[in-house]
Amino acid sequence: MKTNMAPQGAQARFVQNSRGQRFTTRAKILTAIAAALTFATAAMPVSAATTTTNWWTQSPAISIGTSSVNVRNFGAMGNGVTDDTAAFQAAINALPASGGTVVVPGGTYMIDATKSINMRSNTRLSLWGSATLQAIPNNASFAAVVKAWNVSNVEILGGKIEGERSQHLGTNGMGYGISVQESSQIYVHDITLADNWGDGILVGTTSGWRTFTPSSYVTLVRVHSSNNRRQGMSITAANHVYAVYSSFDGSNGTAPQAGIDIEPQTLGPASQIRIESSGMSNNLGNGVEIHDNVTDVTVTGSTAQSNHGFGIFMLGTNNVTVTHDTLTLNYLFGVDVDAATNTVQLTNNSITYNGAAWLVAHNESLYTLGYQPRDITIDSTAVNVTQSSNVISPVRQ
Repeated sequence: MKTNMAPQGAQARFVQNSRGQRFTTRAKILTAIAAALTFATAAMPVSAATTTTNWWTQSPAISIGTSSVNVRNFGAMGNGVTDDTAAFQAAINALPASGGTVVVPGGTYMIDATKSINMRSNTRLSLWGSATLQAIPNNASFAAVVKAWNVSNVEILGGKIEGERSQHLGTNGMGYGISVQESSQIYVHDITLADNWGDGILVGTTSGWRTFTPSSYVTLVRVHSSNNRRQGMSITAANHVYAVYSSFDGSNGTAPQAGIDIEPQTLGPASQIRIESSGMSNNLGNGVEIHDNVTDVTVTGSTAQSNHGFGIFMLGTNNVTVTHDTLTLNYLFGVDVDAATNTVQLTNNSITYNGAAWLVAHNESLYTLGYQPRDITIDSTAVNVTQSSNVISPVRQ
């Protein structure tokens, strides 16, 4: 059993991971109610946690070559019609071994995501102004507009990467805006990722059949990932991943439908993940979900609001810190510390007015004072969970 439980009828719980496995420890989620409700997008947090003397930084030291090329000089049209994939790759390949910058002027560039724009080490992809990389519709089992695979020192910035979810030619497969696999020192910033058939961005690896190196030191700053079919960001086998001043909103279409899903499973461990001053809102799954084989996660100064699952969900995770966050109006609990989770610190958070599914089922306002708090639930098998200085919903007298 869990502590700080909701009233009878509010204890619905449903989580499905990215491989389709289902965990059900309570009654079936009130899907009909959840589907009927809509909420406004959460505002971004206004303050950031201190980031001094630590491994994370908003301005990572990325080594980029000094040469520069323009994709227009290699035949890229940017007219929203022509397949510009080959032109982009030619521009990247024209850089010297020391790397450099590929400049992308404003325009809509059609990209074959089954071939991808394949980044090289020490290379920057700089989208100027309104520059958009638009995925061409496909029915592939795997596709990515931009791939950073087995490389180091890569920067991707500016503009927008637009997926093809509304024009996808099949019903299966997984498409990504950016796929980072087995790479290090990757810096993605000031970019929008939207409407992808799978995830806005994947960090880690998807190849579990061989020995591999987890991705490391991946930094996301002011990345806005929205309306993706699976989730805003997936993290599999990786370490030292930092997302700050970013948003992961409106995931919908296929489970888990989370804002951020940290779920390496058997691909390898994930560790040292920091989510700071970011927003996870209006996702049909959880705001943030963290699974087993994951250690050392911090969510700080961030907001998880109006998600149809939990604000933050943990299952079998080791060492999670949730501090100075705002978790509100989520359909289930604000925080779910689930089975076999070890060492969690919940400090200085505002965790209020969650359990919206229960409230709607009982024809009550989302701001109705609860009979019991519906904000934090802790499984009896979770160990070493500490709570201090959290504000939770007041109890109805």
